[in-house]
Amino acid sequence: MLLACASGLIAANIYYAQPLVGPIGAALGLSPRAGGLIVTLTQIGYGLGLLLIVPLGDLVENRKLALALIIVAIAGLLGAAAAPHALPFLAAALLIGIGSVAVQVLVPYAAHMAPEAIRGRVVGNVMSGLMLGIMLARPVASLITELSSWRVVFYLSAVIMAGLAAVLACRLPLRVPVSKLRYGDLLASMGHLVVATPILQRRALYHACLFGAFSLFWTTTPLLLAGPAFHLSQGGIALFALAGVAGAVATPIAGRLADRGWSRAATTFAMLAVACAFLMTHVAVEGSALALGLLVAAAILLDFGVAANVTLGQRAIYALGAEYRSCLNGLYMATFFAGGAIGSAVGGWTYAQGGWTLASSVGLALPIIALICHQTERPSDGPR
Repeated sequence: MLLACASGLIAANIYYAQPLVGPIGAALGLSPRAGGLIVTLTQIGYGLGLLLIVPLGDLVENRKLALALIIVAIAGLLGAAAAPHALPFLAAALLIGIGSVAVQVLVPYAAHMAPEAIRGRVVGNVMSGLMLGIMLARPVASLITELSSWRVVFYLSAVIMAGLAAVLACRLPLRVPVSKLRYGDLLASMGHLVVATPILQRRALYHACLFGAFSLFWTTTPLLLAGPAFHLSQGGIALFALAGVAGAVATPIAGRLADRGWSRAATTFAMLAVACAFLMTHVAVEGSALALGLLVAAAILLDFGVAANVTLGQRAIYALGAEYRSCLNGLYMATFFAGGAIGSAVGGWTYAQGGWTLASSVGLALPIIALICHQTERPSDGPR
């Protein structure tokens, strides 16, 4: 429970800005086409942290590493809250992303603590906390902005992170890794892992596509809902984003399915769910009550598919062994967060160029690409 709550609170930092692209961009002087950078810089920072810092979980005592990263996140949150214009905010966003990789020190930590027979369930439970944090971040940020200011969102999160660091310092058990490799050797080994681990290659590619679609959806739908078709306030957007929280139930379900050897079928379902979510948004006339209802249903279905797929992927790569678990997790997460960063940037640009029609077409293509790649797996390859 402690790890699940901590994971959710830390992961939320990456997503507070997602529904606030419009207000932040207007306040800091960013054009609509460049608005996607508000989210993209955080995801780039997260990706860099995954590649360069998370592997330290195989070398450095995990509690100290997590606490140091939370302090970095606090510095970034305070910088974003106080930023006078775009450049300092984007630099702070990068720092928030780097510090938030603390969550990916905690998730493998949970996997280390769990017996093999229930590892999928344990990872799924911790990931459910993480996904709840991701999904609640958007409505919470919108609601706070409606009541006060977007800057208050970042100030409040900095206070919460400080309290969390104090709790983890007192309650988190020590875990000293057994690896004797040097940091340079550990980073060099990551290249070998990429080349020599087909499961990692496939799982990272699958979720890069799905997470790219996820980021595109949640970067552009607030713009759509605030636009002339729907005229929703930040409070209305908060209620819309709250619907996506229902998708968090997918993580423990996916973990249990993986423990039973049903990863392949569950992965296919997750990819189809994300694709169908985008198709649903074109059934009704834009701006109608039915269109809004279908957007809500699409948000739930999309979040469900993405949450299920990330848990299935983590269960598969954690089964490869404990010695390089942090490296494997870092590579997996860095790859799909790169997909997410691209999805956010492309989403903002395509929405500015061609509205929801163009943006959602790109979003639909991504899970279809993943599904096509997934169907090339052979049964003899083993569970994925």
